[in-house]
Amino acid sequence: MDISISDFGSAAKRVTLKGKLDIAGAQKIELPLATLAGTRSNIVIDMAGVDFIASIGIRQLVMAAKAVARGAGRLVLLAPTPPVADVIVTSGLLDLLPMVRTEDEARTALAR
Repeated sequence: MDISISDFGSAAKRVTLKGKLDIAGAQKIELPLATLAGTRSNIVIDMAGVDFIASIGIRQLVMAAKAVARGAGRLVLLAPTPPVADVIVTSGLLDLLPMVRTEDEARTALAR
């Protein structure tokens, strides 16, 4: 799992993930994602490069989303691959982990 963090305009941070969000991947993103979520600012997680997500990966995303929400921020998942999107939908987490297809949709979701 590769993780990079950059600005997403002035309204959010962008977290780009590439690889498998399995046990090893979740361990790799745990500290940087928790640190960023602790700032309670908006986060866009670019999931286009994630081809697998395990329950431990979902846990990391949920914990980050809850931390951001405590500060009135939002976390959105950008362009998740079909297998990852299916897992999020099946898990019933769309309210907590909203998914968008484009950067424009992400900006709109963050503005709500």
